[in-house]
Amino acid sequence: MKTLVVYYSRSGNTKKIAEEISKNLKCENEEIIDSKNRKGALGWIIAAIDAHSKKITTIKGTTKDPAKYDLVVIGTPIWAALMAPAVRVYINENKGKFKNVAFFCTYGGSGDAKAFGEMEDYIGITPISKLTITTKELKANYETKLKNFTKGIK
Repeated sequence: MKTLVVYYSRSGNTKKIAEEISKNLKCENEEIIDSKNRKGALGWIIAAIDAHSKKITTIKGTTKDPAKYDLVVIGTPIWAALMAPAVRVYINENKGKFKNVAFFCTYGGSGDAKAFGEMEDYIGITPISKLTITTKELKANYETKLKNFTKGIK
């Protein structure tokens, strides 16, 4: 199965998990780049407000066409119990190109189920697998969850 891991990461947490998933699945990955500066404390606050109000953003052009993959694994941080605006834009720009999807997220508190539900609604496909990694797990032990996620995809 030809697989692509696509992700957006503000702090680097989602990127870390995306790279590990890609390594475990031996597949390509692509980072979604938000044109809006979301660095620092102010960027974090603006990110949460933008996610909560479902604002769109501008993303830099991605180079990999999801239609050429059997599975696209989509990763997002959770902001205000929703996906990041850059992921929302990526999904909207590629609607109808996804054959199968899997989702993963990183987050500090809660909101993964709501965010995954929103992603599923936007895409219109039920994901074959889902993975959530909390900030606490990132610092301790998430390897088993990651291994089970990639095993379930294979």
